[in-house]
Amino acid sequence: MNEAGELCAALRGLGLEADDSSRRRSEYAYDASNYRLLPQVVVFPRDDVEVAAAVAHCHRVGAVVIPRGGGTGMGGNAIGAGVVLDMSRYMNRVLAVDADARTARAQAGMVLTTLQREVRAATDGALTFAPDPSSQSRATLGGAIGNDACGNHSVRYGRTTDHVIELSVVTADGLRLTATRSGLRATDPEDRAAADRAAEIVTRLRALTAANLAIFRTDLERIPRQVSGYHLAHLLPEHGFDVARALVGSEGTCVVVTSAVVGLVTVPSRPLLLCLGYHDVVDAARDVPTMLEYSPSAIEGIDERIVATMRVRRGRDAVSGLPDGHAWLYVDLDEESAPDVEAAAEELLQKLRANGRLVDGRTVPDAGERAQLWRVREDGAGLSSRLADPDWENGGADADAGKRYESWPGWEDSAVDPHRLPEYLEGFEALLTQHGLTGVMYGHFGAGCMHVRITFDPRTPEGRDTMIAFCEDAAKLVVEHGGSLSGEHGDGRARSQFLPIMYSPGMIRAFEDFKAVWDTAGRLNPGSIVHPAPVQDNLALAEVPTRDWSTAIDFGHVDDLGLDPFVHAVQGCIGVGRCRADSGGVMCPSYRATRDEKDSTRGRARVLQEMVRSAPDVRSGWRSDDVREALDLCLSCKACSSDCPTGVDMANYKAEFLHQHYRGRARPLSHYSLGWMPAWLSAATRLAPVANRVLASRFSGLAARSAGLDPRRTTPRLAARRRVRDALATLSSSTEGDVLLFVDSFTKAFRPQVAAAAGRVLGSHHSSVGCTADACCGLTWISTGQLDRARKVLEATARSLDDGTDRPIVVPEPSCAAALRKDLPELVPTAGARRVAARVRSFATHVGTMLDDGWRPPVEPPASAVLQTHCHEYAVFGAATQRRVLQRLGVGDVHVADGCCGVAGNFGFEKGHYEVSVQVAEQALAPALRTASPTATVLTDGFSCAMAVEHLRATDPTVTAPTGIHLAELIDPGSHGEE
Repeated sequence: MNEAGELCAALRGLGLEADDSSRRRSEYAYDASNYRLLPQVVVFPRDDVEVAAAVAHCHRVGAVVIPRGGGTGMGGNAIGAGVVLDMSRYMNRVLAVDADARTARAQAGMVLTTLQREVRAATDGALTFAPDPSSQSRATLGGAIGNDACGNHSVRYGRTTDHVIELSVVTADGLRLTATRSGLRATDPEDRAAADRAAEIVTRLRALTAANLAIFRTDLERIPRQVSGYHLAHLLPEHGFDVARALVGSEGTCVVVTSAVVGLVTVPSRPLLLCLGYHDVVDAARDVPTMLEYSPSAIEGIDERIVATMRVRRGRDAVSGLPDGHAWLYVDLDEESAPDVEAAAEELLQKLRANGRLVDGRTVPDAGERAQLWRVREDGAGLSSRLADPDWENGGADADAGKRYESWPGWEDSAVDPHRLPEYLEGFEALLTQHGLTGVMYGHFGAGCMHVRITFDPRTPEGRDTMIAFCEDAAKLVVEHGGSLSGEHGDGRARSQFLPIMYSPGMIRAFEDFKAVWDTAGRLNPGSIVHPAPVQDNLALAEVPTRDWSTAIDFGHVDDLGLDPFVHAVQGCIGVGRCRADSGGVMCPSYRATRDEKDSTRGRARVLQEMVRSAPDVRSGWRSDDVREALDLCLSCKACSSDCPTGVDMANYKAEFLHQHYRGRARPLSHYSLGWMPAWLSAATRLAPVANRVLASRFSGLAARSAGLDPRRTTPRLAARRRVRDALATLSSSTEGDVLLFVDSFTKAFRPQVAAAAGRVLGSHHSSVGCTADACCGLTWISTGQLDRARKVLEATARSLDDGTDRPIVVPEPSCAAALRKDLPELVPTAGARRVAARVRSFATHVGTMLDDGWRPPVEPPASAVLQTHCHEYAVFGAATQRRVLQRLGVGDVHVADGCCGVAGNFGFEKGHYEVSVQVAEQALAPALRTASPTATVLTDGFSCAMAVEHLRATDPTVTAPTGIHLAELIDPGSHGEE
């Protein structure tokens, strides 16, 4: 057994959940920074006692310990070559809420939005935890404390430091202490060793403070966002020897935080967003002092390139309501800003117009529109990493052409006094030009903290030299303006090297002494703040894979570095971790079910990145069991291709990997039974009565198991051949017409009435409707990674549909529509395939265009409906497409079950996936059905979604909602009254 194996075994011997597998180590080798360091072991503690046991053992054997929350930090301070403690897996509970004292106690692994939600629930919506960094939907309380995170509303609420009252910590030698606003004590008063250690630390901290009174008073806390270094000013006598706040921002280098008591603030009852457009960020910054006069809770800014990227990734409707301009500020006002919020907003607008820099501005009173606009700001880090606007640099090119459209952290969140921000930005832009770089800017304008993603090139020696030289010059520039290297994310591996530019030798020595008081041996997160590793060490992209991975899917073309397109694609994940969020969007349903990093889009991407980086050769890479295991619970829902700010498309990567992994090898049985379903469905419908009787009999379990399926999953009933024939007879036998209806294999075999309804609806608007019922989208072959067969099928489909016209191809089944729209040109990269793909529309999308043309449905829609949006339609045709169409049709109350149904094509039927499939359904669909009445309208355009509803109806007695119907059936008078 190697050293890591022995360490892991010893930790398991203590009753700890510890993992040293190569797959697990790959998942935790990265955070959201530029760095990569493989840990030895990953431990998942369940409480502070287990944390203490793990740290104490590491202290005895000399192992390094790295505390980790959500792993969303950009400074490289959540990775290390030692034992990583993932606090988020289990230590994620709110322990107490005291509304009278306005405090809450929560464990370090608690996600910030969950903490806010639970606090609001416990206080009838009156109170919340204020810090709200853009990563709040996956960042943890411990991470916020470690980095001294701030957030969008820091103009009013400051940093995490300002809200910490007490910290429960574990020392480097495994003792449990409590840091307070006035000192330090043993968490357990009976623990003599802990009490003695607390007394020793207090004595040494008082001596350190007494020796450095002058510089603590003059060099620290000079601006609101001075996050760099340790926060030693809190130890001053006038601040009450506040040990708790002195530990905030220490980045896990001094103690391991296990829980905290934090202060709460009042929730504004009358928020109003003021959205302002400017020519550029410098003009916007010049108006910030005027805005600050009105006591806003937030002044946040975004760059036009971020907006353009979101529109390309998620559709133009993803960003609406912005005023004219090329850079925008969001200003939040509320009742604490002024008694009459609306009047104050109008007065501020008039002042800004008088300043002469404002291009346009508007108020946004609607809560839904405000949330949509804030999401653009919150996704800024990911959106700016791979820009999709082809015109933003040098006239543009293909948005995915290569490194010119990539930007990276490294100089990510420097801060100055907000009144000095315009001059700093001017100097910063000049510095970028001097080094031949471009920066994409967004951030906390009201606090003088600017986030910048820069077009560094970490893959080449020359690019790395430029990055280091720029960061050194940028450090000098921010110090010239009285600012801080870091204003929110901490110093980590990215900036600690430059701290001597910001601080005197005496202060650097004080930092080193402070670290030594807590961690004499330097075993807690070494390399950050003091004794830093060089900035260029352990850069994840410093070793560029040069192999040709020869993929079946077209992932683009080789860029000017010669980087393989597949490598470039899988390196798209930069670790922002939006896939770990439990609210907003649809991804990642498997992570939401298991809460295991391996089942997040990010975890899978990191294992893929290790594959392309470390495989001895291409063949061994495709044979990776680590990747196969990481991808096993991926539902191929494609939600990540839309929800992930960097556009990671894990469904594509999974299809390609399965294709290569099983090349020349036996496949799982389900790949044959489900993957080849379109090939045998036509024959099966001839035997529908017999097949349906078998599936309803006691032999169904045996049949399912023999096909690699889970017998617990409700199986669909095949439509009898006569029923299929009668439905298709109502459709045109010709492919000619103003619009072409594409009847897919699943609709034809299981829901032929949907095809008939769709044909009648289309016919109510178009003078002629053509139909094809013999072509296939190849989806089942794609999702099981049988791409050679999928390509042949799609080549035939493209030939049959490329008829020289631009008439729409309307596909009732959303998954098939998505496959034709997106997968077709990627597997068949021809002009004809691209022409066909451009014509494809989902049924809901086309109904929207019919409404645009003045068409009205021939039937009165219901007043309300439960909508299960198919994930593929969500990802490819727009997240709100069907909801908006229903509202335009007159359905006033649309209850969207906003999440994956759990069946997801073949996933929910396959052996080994049933439990996760059921858990996924519990995220949105099952609760929506339980609250729906027996007479409700349930819309399931996707066949998988319809099967998920049927399974819940069959297995859950609390679900009394009816069978799901297709949108075509809802608005087709001929469908009403049919079964």
